[in-house]
Amino acid sequence: MMKHLIYTLLLMVGFAGIAQAEEQAPGNIVGVVLTNDGQPAPMVTVLLKGKNRGDMTNEKGEFNIRRVQPGTYTLQVSLVGFETSEQTVTVEANQTATVNIHLQLSNTQLNEVIIKGIQLKGKRESDHIARLPIKNLENPQVYNTIGLELMKEQVVVSFDDAMRNAPGVNKLWSSTGRPGDGASYFSMRGFAVQPSMINGIAGLTNGNIDPANIEHIETIKGPSSTLFGSSLISFGGLINIVTKKPYDHFGGELSYTGGGFGLTRITADVNAPLNTDKSALLRVNAAYHNEKSFQDAGFRKSIFLAPSLSYQVNDRLSFNVNAEFYNGEGTNPLMVFLNRSRQLKYRTPQETGIDFDRSFTSNDITNRTPTVNLYGHMQYKLSDKWTSQTNVTRSSRKSDGYYQYVMFLDAPYNPIPGQTKYPEQDSFMTRYAYKQNSIAVTTGIQQNFIGDFKIGSLRNRMVFGLDFLGMETTNNNSPYAIFDVVSAMDPKDPRYSQLNASAVDAKLAGLTTGQTRNEQSTYTYSAYVSDVLNITEKLIAMASLRVDYFESKGTKNFINGTKAGHYNQTTVSPKFGLVYQVVKDKVGVFANYMNGFKNVAPVTQPLPELDGNFKPQHANQIEGGVKFDVLNKRLNATISYYDIKVDNMNMQGSITKEGVNYNYTYQGGTQHSKGVEFDLNTNPVDGLNIVAGYSYNNSKMVKADKWTLGRRPVSAGPEHFANLWATYTVQSGVLSGFGIGAGGNYAGDNVITNDFRTGTFTLPAYTVFNATVFYNAKAFRLALKMDNIANKEYFTGWTTIEKQMPRRVSANMTFKF
Repeated sequence: MMKHLIYTLLLMVGFAGIAQAEEQAPGNIVGVVLTNDGQPAPMVTVLLKGKNRGDMTNEKGEFNIRRVQPGTYTLQVSLVGFETSEQTVTVEANQTATVNIHLQLSNTQLNEVIIKGIQLKGKRESDHIARLPIKNLENPQVYNTIGLELMKEQVVVSFDDAMRNAPGVNKLWSSTGRPGDGASYFSMRGFAVQPSMINGIAGLTNGNIDPANIEHIETIKGPSSTLFGSSLISFGGLINIVTKKPYDHFGGELSYTGGGFGLTRITADVNAPLNTDKSALLRVNAAYHNEKSFQDAGFRKSIFLAPSLSYQVNDRLSFNVNAEFYNGEGTNPLMVFLNRSRQLKYRTPQETGIDFDRSFTSNDITNRTPTVNLYGHMQYKLSDKWTSQTNVTRSSRKSDGYYQYVMFLDAPYNPIPGQTKYPEQDSFMTRYAYKQNSIAVTTGIQQNFIGDFKIGSLRNRMVFGLDFLGMETTNNNSPYAIFDVVSAMDPKDPRYSQLNASAVDAKLAGLTTGQTRNEQSTYTYSAYVSDVLNITEKLIAMASLRVDYFESKGTKNFINGTKAGHYNQTTVSPKFGLVYQVVKDKVGVFANYMNGFKNVAPVTQPLPELDGNFKPQHANQIEGGVKFDVLNKRLNATISYYDIKVDNMNMQGSITKEGVNYNYTYQGGTQHSKGVEFDLNTNPVDGLNIVAGYSYNNSKMVKADKWTLGRRPVSAGPEHFANLWATYTVQSGVLSGFGIGAGGNYAGDNVITNDFRTGTFTLPAYTVFNATVFYNAKAFRLALKMDNIANKEYFTGWTTIEKQMPRRVSANMTFKF
């Protein structure tokens, strides 16, 4: 593994040496952009014409284009309502050229031009979606974004809260802190998915994700293995977190949020240039978070630090290094696991009679999930048409402490002390606990060559990439212990309060088998290519292909000295798409074929004649829809229909030989998932912003064993899901900066257990409303937030029942500088 890292570092140093050798004492261009009435023009892009470089003006209209090679250039400035302005400037070595640019009103515009308030809350353009700098209307794939400004308006204090704004993405269960799968789970297009990528490359955690360093969140829909591989994503899509980057002037925020259930959150965001020419920039985000559960026990606390450094070596070479250090500790949220082998007595949470404000745990049954994510990015401009992009990531995550959960099992059941009546089925829960000590290290190396060139008269935008992903896990865990059996309904059961850390330690000390001492490692080597071809001005085609070699080194068991499970698989994954812009840059229809795959490990079969070597699972999606970017970019929307079919899923069968019945595993299962999605982001009038989404998903096991054939998978979430958020901010006058926001989520019935042996268990549909009131000034921001206004009791789950937070009021104070 170190050889891969050393090779990559040498590659980056080599590129830096080349660039420094070519550097010719660059100069700078500084200036100010003013409107015709002498007022500064903020947030205006100033470009070096033909060089794909520039800067955006600050609040004073100032700009600074650093480290420009000596020569004569044309500056180009454009703003809606004004004539495009061009100005020639000469840059000399080691000198700063100063330019003043005056914009003139366009003759086609009215005398008054208002640009304030025209800002959508979702960032649509991203280089990560297609690994190419293409616009939303040029991309035949569906994706949604959750921006920083929207999260600020909603006083978001957790990653799960932010995800409420993603159309068609429904929470399945909260972070558990378990090794390997401890992050939160969400359903997307009928499949379970976890947040697993940061800036388009591996970024994993076993615990919660602090939102303090998030610029925006991207939910990329559909099986996307062609560009993103298979180890970190789902057939329904993926979740990519884009982090905050440094900018070229001093500034930042200090923020405090306090609220119900002991919520205390302090964040800081500080940015500063490190040298006079502003080629080196540093930004640091930090957070302290502490809150209690709404139940009788439970808490979550964490400390987070995320420094980010960028360095512009010259006009061709730049670096960005980002680090995230997270240390969280807390109790497991109450998830009631349902029995999986026989008919359930109850079919809804209300029927169980459980008081879900009880936690069934204690505050010393905690686990820690320290996480370190390191990310390095180097970009080198090879020519006017080609750019080299190198990304390196190193992720270390740990699960350390207790994991505890409860489950409806059949026995042995003991009546409450002092009683002799044998308890009824599903009236008592078994409490499990164990101690985990697991650490996982992930290494990602990605080299992309990105081009923008013409073949004849046809424009091509192409990325060719090489990708390496190594994942190593070491487990040193205790056995799972049945701590006790406690009444699910009777609050007077004396055993309820007997669960604590010392009692668990005593229980575990008596177990002599069941420990886990092992080591696992997998490596993936991939190559991919994707080309976006402008067939005509309005017709765009995308074609992509990935070749993926996966190797599992198996599991080494340190207890008995054995090693098993080594296997490898090679997979080819294609992708095609078409976009036709009915109205150029405003309305486009699109269609795509996308492929996803998942490596499948061999299975030890009960008979030698049964083959246990399996093929990878494959998902194939066909999708079509319409994208809008209209009303002078005030309305952005996507409507799509998708159809996903997954083959080669594992099934269970039985065979009789010589009078003995054997259970075995075979491939042949198929899941069919189809549906529609709608996403709207609009600013219909100044100050008013609306973000909305709706999804319908019909998912079914069309080929499966007799237990689940024809049934909806329990990972699919509710069939119907909707999100809405609207804000209005006063734009002028005495109340300028004052605003209100309101919205919420609707989720349909969610069948979380769906098996012939157990029957169904349904979490009922719910609608939850939230609202904010805020005042945003230049130097500060005040906000008041109420979540779950109606105090609705509602649940999420995935073969589990987990009550969500009741009504909570919180307040935020932010100081800006």
